[in-house]
Amino acid sequence: MKIRSFKGMTPVLGERVFVDPSAVVLGDTAIGDDSSIWPLVVIRGDMHRIRIGARSSIQDGSVLHITHAGPFNPDGFPLLIGDDVTVGHQAMLHGCTIGSRILIGMGAMVMDGAVIEDEVVLGAGSLVPPGKTLHSGYLYVGRPAKQVRPLTEKELAYFSYTAGNYVRLKDQHLQEPYSQDP
Repeated sequence: MKIRSFKGMTPVLGERVFVDPSAVVLGDTAIGDDSSIWPLVVIRGDMHRIRIGARSSIQDGSVLHITHAGPFNPDGFPLLIGDDVTVGHQAMLHGCTIGSRILIGMGAMVMDGAVIEDEVVLGAGSLVPPGKTLHSGYLYVGRPAKQVRPLTEKELAYFSYTAGNYVRLKDQHLQEPYSQDP
């Protein structure tokens, strides 16, 4: 695992967290119990904090970063992710707030200061512009993301299903010995 300190801040991992050996996690980062960080993910808490809740899954190739404090944004923006969140492959989350029970589709981008409230599905390839809020209970798609329709009961139930599925999968990975040999 590439868990790295930066300026005296060391990532904190909760109980039973899986971090793939090819992922990089550094700085002021905390990852909640039973969460999973998959291959080639980059989580850079180097100039602000990153917090990931319990049972959240960050899929292959995703990039998680912050917005630093500076003359154009005096407080910066941390990256905050709630519980039971599934972030699809190659998503980019930058200085935003993600609630709980969220599905972020593959290749989606969520920009600085954006907020995704609880129980939202953000479609693959969507872009949430800086400062935009996605309200709870809806499907959003597009570039920029637009509210399409309310979520169905089946979609709402999917949040706990997919979170549980990734908890089981990461448990299987935790049982496998890691070797760099082919």
